[in-house]
Amino acid sequence: MNIWFDLYWTFFCIGGLTFGGGYAMLPMLEREIVERHHWSTSEELLDYYAVGQCTPGIIAVNVATIIGYQQKGLRGAALSTFGVVSPSLIIILIIAGLLKNISQFEVVGHAFGGIRVAVCVLILAAVFKLMKTSIKDKLGVVLFAAAFLGMIFLDLSPIFVVLVSALVGYLAKMVFAKEGKNE
Repeated sequence: MNIWFDLYWTFFCIGGLTFGGGYAMLPMLEREIVERHHWSTSEELLDYYAVGQCTPGIIAVNVATIIGYQQKGLRGAALSTFGVVSPSLIIILIIAGLLKNISQFEVVGHAFGGIRVAVCVLILAAVFKLMKTSIKDKLGVVLFAAAFLGMIFLDLSPIFVVLVSALVGYLAKMVFAKEGKNE
């Protein structure tokens, strides 16, 4: 198939079928970007996802932009970005026109309640998949526990947690590299 169409259509589908934001889209990104199109590896996708989370803007848009740029430069980035936001734009325009008329119906409230539950499951599935590929050693377990506890009990900023984890990972790599040279 045409790479230009694939970039747009893949991200259009991801943008149109992912409810709940960036975390909920991770399983779909993994399936489409890594397994189906082979545009990146799982490790690269996690790196793109981390960068997308740490930079301003919506994670889905940031990841789409990175992957589009990686595949076809600036035009690929623009096409992927437009693909991922197109469904939301269309849906929001339709909902804005109808919401006033349909929000009073009980069935709409129940539908949104069901969607919220499904989004929680998608996010939880993404967390377990990330844990399997990201936590590879004792340092990973310690960083995970510290980050989790810090965010839950100390209400730490995700940006702070990512930056401190990156620094600890870097320093640990330097220490282990020096120990390896000394032996």
